[in-house]
Amino acid sequence: ITTILRGSAPDANGCPADGRTWLPFKDRCYHFVHGDEDKIKSYSFEDAKTHCKGFELLTIQSGEENKFVIDYSSEVWKNSPPVIVWLGMYYDSNTQNMTWLHDYAMNFSNWEDGSLMSDLAAMDKCAALHTNTGKWEIVSCSDDLENGVICEAAQEPSAVLSALVILSVVAIVGVSAVVWFLHQKHNFGSGIVTAFEYHPPFRVPDTDQSCLVEAEETDSTP
Repeated sequence: ITTILRGSAPDANGCPADGRTWLPFKDRCYHFVHGDEDKIKSYSFEDAKTHCKGFELLTIQSGEENKFVIDYSSEVWKNSPPVIVWLGMYYDSNTQNMTWLHDYAMNFSNWEDGSLMSDLAAMDKCAALHTNTGKWEIVSCSDDLENGVICEAAQEPSAVLSALVILSVVAIVGVSAVVWFLHQKHNFGSGIVTAFEYHPPFRVPDTDQSCLVEAEETDSTP
């Protein structure tokens, strides 16, 4: 069983960097578990959950995602008979419906005709996907062995993306600081000019000049 390094930083695609191969699709990442030398193996439901410990078993939310799993399964298990993979689903006795393990909404389903009419005990109902048809069926959680496991994880911001975001923020702050400094410098410079604007001193005319002005005014009077 592969050891999962849950605390590892995500890779460039935002997928777990735990030494295994993860494939990004939309906002999710997928790891297709297969045996040594790509040989088909059998896994119980508990085996499947152990392989995906720290992440999720396959949880399908759309027809597009269902098709992606079918298409890529043929690349992983090229020379194998049709592979059946576990779905991360259980029977909820409260709602009396099949439910995703992490309580995701059932936005999409693709059940094989008549599959939901299973005679299995309620607490022994699990689900599996046929990769040759894309159809789902009810299987026994305890007795059935399926030959495919797909782990799933949400994409996270990669270290490179995080670094770019940080650099962008630093650049924006730097540019803003320069603009603010130039604006303040301009305003401060205008204040200096105003403060040091030249005003000639007020001079009081002396006595002789006052008399001369008064005489000129008297002579000019008719």
